[in-house]
Amino acid sequence: MTADVPKAPPQDCYLVEGGHPLTGTLVPSGSKNAALPILAATLLTESEVVLHNVPRIRDVDAMLLLLESAGVEIVRDPVSGSVEQGPRTLRLRAGDVRPDRLDLALCKAIRASILLAGPMLARFDRLTLPPPGGDVIGRRRLDTHFLALERMGAEIALEDGQSGNYRFRCDRLEGACFQLDEPSVTGTENALMAATVAWGDTVIYNAACEPNVQDLAAMLSSMGARIEGAGTNRITVHGTGGKLLGGCEHRIAPDHIEIGSFIGLAACCGGEVRITDVPESVLGPIMSGRGLSTFGIDVRRTGPGDGDIVVPAGLDLQVRSDRGGAIPEVYDHPWPGFSPDLTSTAVVVATQSGGTCLVHEKMFEARLFFVDKLVAMGARIVLCDPHRVVISGPSRLTGTEVTSPDIRAGMALLTAALCAGGTSLIRNVHQIERGYESLVQRLSALGARVTAGPSLPIS
Repeated sequence: MTADVPKAPPQDCYLVEGGHPLTGTLVPSGSKNAALPILAATLLTESEVVLHNVPRIRDVDAMLLLLESAGVEIVRDPVSGSVEQGPRTLRLRAGDVRPDRLDLALCKAIRASILLAGPMLARFDRLTLPPPGGDVIGRRRLDTHFLALERMGAEIALEDGQSGNYRFRCDRLEGACFQLDEPSVTGTENALMAATVAWGDTVIYNAACEPNVQDLAAMLSSMGARIEGAGTNRITVHGTGGKLLGGCEHRIAPDHIEIGSFIGLAACCGGEVRITDVPESVLGPIMSGRGLSTFGIDVRRTGPGDGDIVVPAGLDLQVRSDRGGAIPEVYDHPWPGFSPDLTSTAVVVATQSGGTCLVHEKMFEARLFFVDKLVAMGARIVLCDPHRVVISGPSRLTGTEVTSPDIRAGMALLTAALCAGGTSLIRNVHQIERGYESLVQRLSALGARVTAGPSLPIS
């Protein structure tokens, strides 16, 4: 039986009345980018896996449909109250799973379907996957995934030309020592999952270090995998020799991208916002000298170590020039650098900050193409090339009608609409909801005036 491919809802817009300070407390949801590989990793065991703090977002819903199509049994524990009071718990058991049941139409709807390659190949020695979907933010190569799996003994063929399905097969996966051609996060995760049950030891050089890779490694370790070096660029995995892993109970870490997005939003809107459960290890890269600290955002801890942070009210946002008065450059970098998923938010913060800065998005050549929408709202931005923009601020933004092109640009446009004067209509908001949970309810609790409604023009 084929599941329905998730579609945009009929009421796919937000009506936003801007210019109101936000005040209150925000609780980060579980990490989207950790939840997706962790859900894929449940295929490595026939025992029950219990996951807590699973974000209630569209990409997770799509991944759950994918797993169910392959035969994974999923029990969704009831949620009590709001997202702040009752994070979702899931119980998954991949006992009766077959790779040929996998719904290929659903695979095309989500980028994270590629994360099934490692665990499915490790368990069943074969798999067919179509090219994955996802945000159109530039070239998103799969070579790193394929090269890693091939080094472990996989054969990968492309059917029917460049638009066909990928067919994976192997006699068995063998441990290997290799260097990834780039520190791809999902490529590292695929190699890590495959290596846990391979025959022999695997050493992955140039591995990604992001918090979601660390969270996946922690979950796999609780299932019985033997992993060393997660969080560094050299990860060693001692394979089980074909033996499946055991069950576990695991709580997904807070979403560091959501935390960074909320910090930028709070700073732009002017009120005091407390954000709970912020690990020190993720706050540093968000607030780095090439990150949000560039704009004079100073968050404070309410206590020692991990815990709550406060974005103070009435921040005087000013671009902090480099030494000698040089125009500063905000740029993304592999962890522990500033995340590329936060460069869209950085652009909006720059429009509200006095001074001039350059935002350089090094990874994706189409992520910054949303800035024309900010220019239409009154921002002073020059698009230098596909990777770089120069912003001069502060600019008084005015509400208008815009369309969200992807998750992160959509969140940036919502931030702009909330600090703009007048009313904005943001269309295509199912893109934002792929990565951010219950935004209307959570932001409304802070005093934001956001309503979801039918896709009608603003008056």
